[in-house]
Parts: sequence; C-alpha cells; structure tokens
Amino acid sequence: MTSPASNHSSPTWAQTHRASATISPLSALAHRMGEAATTWLSSLTPGQRSHAIYTVADDERKNWHYIPRTRSGLSLRELSGGQQKLAFRLLATGLSERAYGQALAIMSLEAVLAELEGPARNNPRDPDLYHFTVFGTPSDTEPWGWRVEGHHISLNFLIAGGIASAPQFFGSNPGKVPAHGLSDSGLAGMAGFRVLALEEDLGRRLVTMLDHAQRHRAIILPEAPRDILTTFQRNVTRETAIGLAASSMTEDQQHLLHTLIETYARRMPEALADHQLDRIARDGTGHIHFGWAGGEHVGDPHYYRLQGPGFLVEYDNTQNGANH
Repeated sequence: MTSPASNHSSPTWAQTHRASATISPLSALAHRMGEAATTWLSSLTPGQRSHAIYTVADDERKNWHYIPRTRSGLSLRELSGGQQKLAFRLLATGLSERAYGQALAIMSLEAVLAELEGPARNNPRDPDLYHFTVFGTPSDTEPWGWRVEGHHISLNFLIAGGIASAPQFFGSNPGKVPAHGLSDSGLAGMAGFRVLALEEDLGRRLVTMLDHAQRHRAIILPEAPRDILTTFQRNVTRETAIGLAASSMTEDQQHLLHTLIETYARRMPEALADHQLDRIARDGTGHIHFGWAGGEHVGDPHYYRLQGPGFLVEYDNTQNGANH
C-alpha cells in the first residue's frame, strides 16, 4: 500500500448469482443494467467510447483498486452534464437506494479532503475523478461487465448467465467529518456526518456483547491491521474461517450478526441481496465467523471480518486517528 485506505468495508461475494426461471428478478436486473449501459455508451463520442470500452476478456477487468491513482475508463470530469446523468443512472442499477446515497456521499468527501489537506496535498481530490468502464457489449445472452471506480469506491459487475458483484468496496475519509477546518459553508454543514456509521456501530456493538470466553475466540489480532487483509487481491482464496462461530453465540448475538451481514448484502439491489441472503441461509448461519482486532471504544483503531462458506466481508478504521 502506498496510500491510506482505511475505514473500509469491503464485501467480496465469491459466488455468481445464477439467473433462472425461478429467480427471474435477477434476469430483469441484468437487463436493466444492460439498457443503462447501452444508453450511456450511445451518448458518447467515438473518441470517448474508445476509452470507455474494453473486451470482457481484457485483463483490465481485474485491475481493481480503491486508492487515488490513474485509472482507465471515462471519468465524470470527461463527461457532459447529460452524459453524467446517464452514468449515474447506470450506477444506480447496481446499488440499493441507501448504498447509492453512500456512493454519492463518498464522492462528495473528496471536496472535504481537498479543503482539509490544502494545496500541499499529495493526491488529487476531486469528486469528478470517478471512472466508468464497460467490458464487452451489453447483452442478455453474452458475457459482459461494468465497473465504477475511484478513491474509496470500487464496484465490479460481471453479467454471464447471472450477475457476479465482486469485488465491492466502500471507504470513507474522513470517517467522521470534523467540525473545524472547513471554511466552505456547504462543506461545514457536513460536520459530524459518517458514511459508514451503521457498519462501524453494529460491528462494535456485536463485539461488546460478547462475554470473556467468546471475546477470547473472536479477537484474531491484538492490534488492528493498517488495511483490510485481502487488500486489492484479484483472487481471494477460501481460507479456514477465524474468529467466533455464530453457533457459539447467543440468540441476541446471532440476530445482531445477521443484521450486520444484511447491512452489507443490502448494498446491492433487492434481487441480488435476496439471492445472496438466501444462499447464506442455505449454507447455514452457524458456519459464519466473526473476527475482531483492535480497540472496542469509539476512536480506537479497529478491524473486523465476517466470513462464511461463500462470502468474506472486511472492515477497518485505523488511519488518521481512527477516522479513516
């Protein structure tokens, strides 16, 4: 890592959501994605399309990251107002209403960082430096994909007989917008705002509900790692689950664990989220493990993970005084 990337929450759903006659909402969602992508692409000039489109087999499709860096695809900065509206329409097809709002908020935090860091900042901070890319030709029958990516956002979709929605990454810097240091009245009005408040608060609430014996199994590291452990790996191997198994939790703890898992799953549109949650239920919630590292008080650097037979979620908030 060469740049801070904390206060992360990165679910990596391992499986493809297969569309069939019994789960037609997935087919309908894939079709809406294709329509939105086609409409956006149709609005582009030939020169813009040459930057926005790759083949579905191109290695660029797996070249994902969440730090501020040079990216492929077309950025919002390179689009007209009308083209931006169509790009956001595509983005909205891949997220729930709440998660769409989170994505827009993460983008807006770039303006907050620009003012907090000032002209001497090391990285560009621009809400328009979020890139849209399409892989292949949108189709109901042939594989294709799309990605939206920039600082603290990476959303990746592959449509191939179903919808794969991994990797998926949301981050926040600052984790909580400070009350001081912002002269712009619009930005100052964001003071106290936390994009990932629910993800942080539910995780902390769960670890503080554990008794001594449970906490002993749940704590996987004495200190929180600087970043999520899988970082930006292209392929995450399925490893032995670590932490406290849900089968060793009380009913109230299991309920909170499910609420936390659902918070991540429901970043996706309803059809995808329901399918994922159904699959988790079929695999058996008792096999899900919760792991924690770091402090348990607000302001302490901390990390947690949720791991089941078919998914992995990682969250950390460790940098910039545990506000990133």
